[in-house]
Amino acid sequence: MNLELLGITVLWTFLYGYLIVASIDFGAGFFAYYGKITKKDHLINDLISRYLSPVWEVTNVFFVFFFVGIVGFFPSTAYYFGTALLIPGSVAVILLAIRGSFYAFNNYGSRNNTAYLFLYGATGLLIPASLSTALTISEGGFLKTEGDKVIFLAKELFTSPYSWSVVALSIVSVLFISSAFLTYYADRANDRGARAILRKFALLWSPPTIAASLLVFVSLREHNPIHFDKAVGEYWWMFALSLLCFMIASYLIYIKKKFGTAFILVMLQFFFAFFGYGASHLPYILYPHIILHESVTNETMATALVIAFVLGLFLLIPSLYLLMKLFLFDADYVKGKKR
Repeated sequence: MNLELLGITVLWTFLYGYLIVASIDFGAGFFAYYGKITKKDHLINDLISRYLSPVWEVTNVFFVFFFVGIVGFFPSTAYYFGTALLIPGSVAVILLAIRGSFYAFNNYGSRNNTAYLFLYGATGLLIPASLSTALTISEGGFLKTEGDKVIFLAKELFTSPYSWSVVALSIVSVLFISSAFLTYYADRANDRGARAILRKFALLWSPPTIAASLLVFVSLREHNPIHFDKAVGEYWWMFALSLLCFMIASYLIYIKKKFGTAFILVMLQFFFAFFGYGASHLPYILYPHIILHESVTNETMATALVIAFVLGLFLLIPSLYLLMKLFLFDADYVKGKKR
């Protein structure tokens, strides 16, 4: 494996980690607001709060690693994506600030305020929708160059079926991943009331997740036939494994068995789909402007970044394991007996 391929693989792994951890966080906001307006907050909101308390501060670590790394490895991404993501990126930053404010107010006694919970739930769906535009733009057709100037074709982005299919997939995926994990978490806490509600959400959002995935494939065929042909021609087996994991996970949730195994399968479902998408996208980072082998930084810088990010990954994974072992899945903490 050459240096630039190793670099993008490590960065893609960080982005996958963010996809899973942030999805649980973002979806939890929606479910907390749902619990409030349906008067079921006494059943699920304490469980959600126990999960969020030790985790929310580390959620964005994965994203920061990826963002810094992609610009460091491939400096031209800042040139092209800097223009394209000015509007959606600014929206995402504002939404993240609003979400961060909720955590502060939540810790200082306003956790029952409906307005705060609404903002918390809404940002949980709008942030992934705004961030997903980066993947959409990477497929090409939304930027053009005139000399040294990059022009963002906003109209094409907002009227593209592919763009909206990716937005739909990002939202339903967040809700499915989050509900699958929280169902398992409720089961670990032996909280039958919360488990029943969250299990229904997991079953509810599983069909839309597959439907949105198929919609992305259909619209990708029209938008970027080269990527579509490579995905279904060379990497079909990864998407087939993703579908298999989804079917087994949904079945386990349906029969109310092995919720932990079901969530691991959900993670594998998105692992195969996410890495299948990424592998089939190469050698392009941004069609047709940024090519992996042509846009990498100098060898000395790339080597230093690879070492730093691999070490960072090996440090982050044990840290998350300790966080889960000492807090999230501690026998007393998960049942609300310890804060």
